[in-house]
Amino acid sequence: MRTEILRADETAIEHAAQIIRSGGLVAFPTETVYGLGADALNADAVRKIFIAKERPFDDPLIVHIAHVHQLELLARHIPQRAWDLVKKFWPGPLTLVLPKTDRVPSVTTGGLDTVAVRAPAHPIARRLVELSERPIAAPSANRFGRPSPTTAQHVREDLDGRIDLILDGGPTPIGVESTVLDLTQDPPMILRPGGVTLEALQEILGEVRLLGSALSEAAKRSPGTRWRHYAPQAKLILAEPAELEQIVGDVLRSGRRVGVMIRESRLWTAADSLRVIQMPLDLSEYARRLFAALRELDAHGVEVIVVERVEERGLGRAIMDRLRKAAQTPPQ
Repeated sequence: MRTEILRADETAIEHAAQIIRSGGLVAFPTETVYGLGADALNADAVRKIFIAKERPFDDPLIVHIAHVHQLELLARHIPQRAWDLVKKFWPGPLTLVLPKTDRVPSVTTGGLDTVAVRAPAHPIARRLVELSERPIAAPSANRFGRPSPTTAQHVREDLDGRIDLILDGGPTPIGVESTVLDLTQDPPMILRPGGVTLEALQEILGEVRLLGSALSEAAKRSPGTRWRHYAPQAKLILAEPAELEQIVGDVLRSGRRVGVMIRESRLWTAADSLRVIQMPLDLSEYARRLFAALRELDAHGVEVIVVERVEERGLGRAIMDRLRKAAQTPPQ
């Protein structure tokens, strides 16, 4: 397959919508990361997403809609608290998990009786859904388990020759995926932290729980909860600020090339085997830069990436979720 890359003007988006309607695959920017889209109600088209990404078929996809009324096409029971959240956070980086209707193919939901839905805020994503005239299933546009793509070039690195089209809309503004909130439970549970913070959800809902284990039944209702997601090719080590220099020194003495992601300036002895990326102090800027930094260090051929932990508040909770998953080793 030849993969086109087009600047995302109106003509290109119309072309992309035609590909979606005909059962093809299109990568497109959202406010979070680039998504890999197919007609969510076309089971054959959705299967192509799993094949292109090499993604397990039991890992559910998020369905993107352009208008709130489309939620009733996908979900058979929508509680009042869902409408309260929609009014506050849509369009935006919040995904709601609800009981699905029979219109949604089981392949789209990973065989579950729930569906994950969100209305993206990015104008290109919204226009694509509108012109396609159908909801679009779209996980991140990368090979399964790799760092999520925040530019069209990242998509090309992973999926060139596997999909029909990449719409280039520039870097994504948030940089980490949407928050996934399970509304089939009481109190609601965050299955994946993301662009809408726990604190913001608590203002609307009161009590909100956090997923306790990636191995729980609840975790199956959300993408991004499996072992070693978002992972660079290099081994990733998380470090407290006080232990970072010791860990980096130990790795260098072992003869391996090291990449370091830190927020505070430090004096490092110049070495061909050491590459340092200064990460922003602001958590929003850090999230925007996160996946690109991991890909950059991979491109420089480092064997180990040491990342300084960030505080788990606001977007820091989503950042640490991604870093912990990237550092994990799959269970044997």
